[in-house]
Formats: sequence, C-alpha cells, structure tokens
Amino acid sequence: MIDNELTKASLTKFSQVDLLVLDVDGVLTDGSLYYTETGQELKKFNVKDGLGLKRVMQLGIVVAILSASASRATLHRAKHLGISHVFIEVEDKLAQLKALCDKLEIDLDRVAYLGDDLVDLPAMRAVGCPIAVADAMPENRAAAIYVTQSRGGEGAVREVCDLIFLNA
Repeated sequence: MIDNELTKASLTKFSQVDLLVLDVDGVLTDGSLYYTETGQELKKFNVKDGLGLKRVMQLGIVVAILSASASRATLHRAKHLGISHVFIEVEDKLAQLKALCDKLEIDLDRVAYLGDDLVDLPAMRAVGCPIAVADAMPENRAAAIYVTQSRGGEGAVREVCDLIFLNA
C-alpha cells in the first residue's frame, strides 16, 4: 500500500464485508501492557472504537476478535460490546479464522481483517479486505488494501467501522 487513498476497488471491498475480524494488542489497544503491583494486566480500549463496532453490528456484520494474548480484559471488553466470537491465546490465527468462516458460512473474500504485526500476516493475506493500522509493521502495511490514518488504540477501529458503515 503506497498511500491511504481509497480506490474504487477498495471501496467495493469495504461494501462487501460480512465479517470484521480484529486483533487486540496494537489494534483495539495501543499495544502497551500495563501491570499493577500485584501483576494484574490492564488494557486501555478506545470508547469510540466501541461505538463504531456497535454500528457495524447493527448492519448485520459479524465482528470477531482473534488474539494471541491470554488477557481476560479482552473477554470483558467483548462482552460489553456484544461480540460473541472471541478467541484468545490463538497460536494460528489463519486456522482459527478459517474455522470461524466455515462455521458462519462466510467466504474469506468477504472478510475484513485489521492487524498490526507479523502474526496477523497470514490471515491478512487470505482475506478480501486486509487492513493495517497506521503504526503497523511495514509488512502488514504492504499487505493491506487500506492503512488507517489512526494508530492502534487511538481510533483505528472506528475509522474502519465508519468506512464499512458508509459503504454498506
């Protein structure tokens, strides 16, 4: 991806999304890890991302979370947003994505995947609408049809949700 300009083909891909899949650390969060003195892990989520996710779910688009992390905070955030397809401690994101698509009977070409790091690349390369956050690794940005203007945890998910919502 050379720039953020959306082509007609990219806009078409956004209009065909039936499933939006999100990584957590670096996408729904800024990638920072916070620990209390007792060792409890804390994550910071962006409330604007949450409203964007609720809007696309109202359109009938399925939202799923795939995270390599074991953080329980992700489960709490997903429950609060009404996201029922949540997978944590995922070692092979592409395999989990394919299993979910099979279960939901959704073709990979109708999936938008928002990622930021190398572990997301196989899934990003398999879907019809691969998206990277602004501060993603160069390989992820190169594999994306769109790179957000916002960084992970700072409204990137909302930006993607708005593009999907406006092109639905």
